[in-house]
Amino acid sequence: MTDGDLFSVARDEARRAHAPLPARMRPRSLDEVIGQRHLLKEGAAFRSMVETGNVSSMILWGPPGTGKTTLARLVASGVGGIFEQLSATAAGVKDVRGVLARADQRLGEGRGRTILFLDEIHRFNKAQQDALLPGVEEGTVILIGATTENPFFEVNSPLISRATVFRTEPLDAHDIIEVLDAAVSDPMRGIGSDMDLDEDAATALAKRVGGDARLALNALDVAATIARGHSETVVNLSAVEEALQRRIIRYDRTGDRHYDVVSAFIKSMRGSDPDATLYWLHTMLEAGEDPRLIARRMVIFASEDVGLADPNALTVAVSAFHALEFVGLPEAAYNLTHAALALSLSPKSDSVGKAIAAAREAVLDGPPGEVPPHLRSGATKGDRDLGFGVGYVRPHSDPRSVVQQQYLPDGLEQALLYHPGTTGAEQDLTDRLTKIDAILRKRTRADEPN
Repeated sequence: MTDGDLFSVARDEARRAHAPLPARMRPRSLDEVIGQRHLLKEGAAFRSMVETGNVSSMILWGPPGTGKTTLARLVASGVGGIFEQLSATAAGVKDVRGVLARADQRLGEGRGRTILFLDEIHRFNKAQQDALLPGVEEGTVILIGATTENPFFEVNSPLISRATVFRTEPLDAHDIIEVLDAAVSDPMRGIGSDMDLDEDAATALAKRVGGDARLALNALDVAATIARGHSETVVNLSAVEEALQRRIIRYDRTGDRHYDVVSAFIKSMRGSDPDATLYWLHTMLEAGEDPRLIARRMVIFASEDVGLADPNALTVAVSAFHALEFVGLPEAAYNLTHAALALSLSPKSDSVGKAIAAAREAVLDGPPGEVPPHLRSGATKGDRDLGFGVGYVRPHSDPRSVVQQQYLPDGLEQALLYHPGTTGAEQDLTDRLTKIDAILRKRTRADEPN
């Protein structure tokens, strides 16, 4: 080994010694990776690609701290390639073209292939993504994009069609504990042979990081520093709490987690579970979600999922929206909670949505909807001479406020587009509609599928 080699090794060892714990504990082989069993089990497509060296461009899609960068580095190691990394938050077209030029030169000189790891690929605009296409298409580089966003929405179709999408999943609590144990038991790369981790502290940390291994290791690193500052040799629950400061809420207002939590909130209200409704509502509020988005979703929910089962639900939702505008947070949390609980506990009906679908189908697929002559405006003598407005009977002239006459176009006279639900106020509407249908000589609505 030459002096230059010795200095190079020394520099690498110095960098590793001062690197953050997640970097020091980065797996060095597929077998050291914890979690992602669906990608790494024997016979899995990802593992087969790496082990055979027959790797094509790919996109790794998943939450933070699930090992996307680690997997990309292992791919590069598996094919013996040169690893180049760019972050879409800082790189531009010029940087991409620079990587492609170097990769092309390496290929020409027989120095192997280049693996370009592009972190946060969803942040590249169309022009930047298009700049990657020639290199990916011609095989100049193997592209590995990492994203927390759904790539089918955020990555250009031409680029994603040339890549395999692999989904990384959050680690479960047992996986996180295994990650922490590895950091404790490895004296060279871990937190040090002078420090241990209390079982209760490990369990609490595993539960609080939301499946994010990087966050778990960073918190452990800080907790170990705190423990040493207290002249302790064990990272205990108190040190972990101090390291975390407060519960970590994994929530990205622009990522998939955002959509998942909003979905859970809506489905909890729809399922009439007030406790789950409160949990997801305040998960969003504590994470800094735009409260107007929450209020808008409740306004939509009031008609889409409650509807006429509780006609007052829409008023409550709209009032909460107005209260938010008047008061603002944090006080408006009362108004949003008030509305969310009211909607959760309201009787549910999707009859409004079904009525919309039925009406659209009748309009788009039914016979042409000509207005019956007696319903047309008879404002002028000429209109009346043509029969417009002639024969129309005002319902107020009947003590029941309903008179028998045709309101729908010819060919659709018997169309039944609205079917009330069987909960809340809609049950009363069913009784009223039965009487109205009889007067209008329509089919019995109860016989139609709801």
